[in-house]
Amino acid sequence: MGTAELIAGGTFVLVAAMVILPYLLLVLRPEIASQEILRQRIKTGGAAVRARAAGATLLKEAERFSVFGPLDRMLSGQTAMAANLRDLVHMSGLNVTPGQIVLGSGCLALFGYVLAVTWIPSPVVGIVVAVALGAAPYAVLRFIRARRLNKFEEQFPEAVDLIARTLRAGHAFTTGLKMAADELPQPVAAEFKLLYDQQNYGLPLPDGLHAFAKRVPLIDARFFVTAVLTQRDAGGNLAEVLDNLSAVIRERFKIKRQLRVVSAHGRLTGAVLAALPPTLAVFLLIRMPEHFTILLEDPAGVRMIVVAVMLQLLGGLLIYKITKVEY
Repeated sequence: MGTAELIAGGTFVLVAAMVILPYLLLVLRPEIASQEILRQRIKTGGAAVRARAAGATLLKEAERFSVFGPLDRMLSGQTAMAANLRDLVHMSGLNVTPGQIVLGSGCLALFGYVLAVTWIPSPVVGIVVAVALGAAPYAVLRFIRARRLNKFEEQFPEAVDLIARTLRAGHAFTTGLKMAADELPQPVAAEFKLLYDQQNYGLPLPDGLHAFAKRVPLIDARFFVTAVLTQRDAGGNLAEVLDNLSAVIRERFKIKRQLRVVSAHGRLTGAVLAALPPTLAVFLLIRMPEHFTILLEDPAGVRMIVVAVMLQLLGGLLIYKITKVEY
């Protein structure tokens, strides 16, 4: 058996493992666990399950971030990377766990490296493709998170007005949180429901509000928390304060929309300039691969590719900073 057959066979086994292992771990294993629970219910008539549930109605099961014990312990730690990933997954609103994101990124990176090295026998190209595909889930999460935050920012003044009307009707502030969680659309309802549930099950309200401000990285949310905590310490008419706050948030939202309209031309130009070099490189690689043969075979050409990728990333970052207008 020649070298080509060994490479082809190894590639097939690796790709098959990348497809089968995530299915076994992320799909088949939870299904087997659910079937085992169902068998136990059938054998015991549901008595053991009901007894266990009766003794744990007031306890919240610890959230698991991965089916793998070591990865779950790593993601549940207090490191900045783990906390940022947990917040990113939470604010995206997707029904995934941080462990699934990490494993998916690793599988995509490995698949991209094998595919790139098989197509173009260059470790540098394989590493670049692996990094790009490995970062794709995080990029998608950040995009979904930004879209969800924009929707939350648009709905937030209505939530503040609803809480103010609840206070004016004589109800408590926590009742306003409950009404906002029940009557408003997603995603603002989910965040207020979490805030209400936290204080309802024993978390002090100031701690819950601080967690809300940290969980929702918007200046409007921090204004809301500051106003409520200041009123609790110094007193005053909280309903009037919230009315003024909702008016300020709406004015800021109008200014943000106007800035996006004014800066649309610059942002579009920056996107075109940032996307032009990689698009042209991919086109030339597909249409005229002989132009890249010298770069891939010569060590100086490989270094030129690495420098070009680094400069492209730096240029994209600078264009993003220039076209992003703070308001």
